[in-house]
Amino acid sequence: MNKLLLVLPLTLAISNTVNAATDNPFYVGARVGVSHISDMDKAVTNVTGFDNDNFAGGVFIGYQITPWFAVEGGYTHLGNAELKDVNGSYEAQGGDLVGKFSYSLNNNIDLFLKAGTYYYDWNAIGAGVQNSDNDWSATAGVGAEYFINKDISTRIEYQYYNDVGGVDIHFGGVSFVYHWGAPAAVIVAEPVYINQVTVEKVDAITLTVPFAFDSTSITTGDAKHLVPFETRLNAHPDNTIIIVGHTDSTGSEEYNMALSKERAEAVAKKIRVHLNVDENRILSEGRGESDPVASNDTEAGRAANRRVDIIAPAIDVETVTKVIAE
Repeated sequence: MNKLLLVLPLTLAISNTVNAATDNPFYVGARVGVSHISDMDKAVTNVTGFDNDNFAGGVFIGYQITPWFAVEGGYTHLGNAELKDVNGSYEAQGGDLVGKFSYSLNNNIDLFLKAGTYYYDWNAIGAGVQNSDNDWSATAGVGAEYFINKDISTRIEYQYYNDVGGVDIHFGGVSFVYHWGAPAAVIVAEPVYINQVTVEKVDAITLTVPFAFDSTSITTGDAKHLVPFETRLNAHPDNTIIIVGHTDSTGSEEYNMALSKERAEAVAKKIRVHLNVDENRILSEGRGESDPVASNDTEAGRAANRRVDIIAPAIDVETVTKVIAE
């Protein structure tokens, strides 16, 4: 039996599944039930019968050291066995000190095993009754505990007491337990991050390329003026450039519209090659003579109207930054 007391708690202690940690490590409880005495000395049983089943109970206090292990101490009265043919009785009472090993089945139910020691007072009551004794006894128990809520639980259990005054005593009963907590732990909350969006407006860039009368050519000197556009396209992959062709009023509107489109596309092709970008990022359109910047009544005004506008439109640039939520 003593070997069993050592093996069972060790087996449960090394289990890789343990119950959930309680928020309330301190607890007190009371238990009631029935005790059964076995192995009474023949010096007694040869003389008289006795009541080997008796009312029993006790109180205890415990502390949950880890999620799966607690220590309990308390008082247990294991009954008063009345002798039938002799005026007297034997009473067993004492203090328990046990370790409680738990295994969680779910959030509400634990199975447990207890093992430890019991300091008993085996009291022979009556003039003709002998062999009172005080000593230590090994004890072990098993049971199940149901948590009604985090504060209250109930148990059903069996506990064995070995060699209490020369007899073995078996206890079976129910317990009611109240749990309460230690000071609340300081919990540092994990920071919650949110996306903070800021919008920056990037201004439009424009460049006007003049053309000689009826010309679609562009000088190589204009390439240096394309640097800001190249920078814009590289910095903002979704940005585009629009090439808009214009003419003076000389000639028919149909001819001037076609000429303005031709001028715009000529510049667009050169810019695509120079900047080495996809065709869909350099767009072209013609507006003919409809959008003059000067009077077409003078040679100087007509020269100013023969042009191509290169436009990088204004854009809104969104920047997403992770910040801690307030």
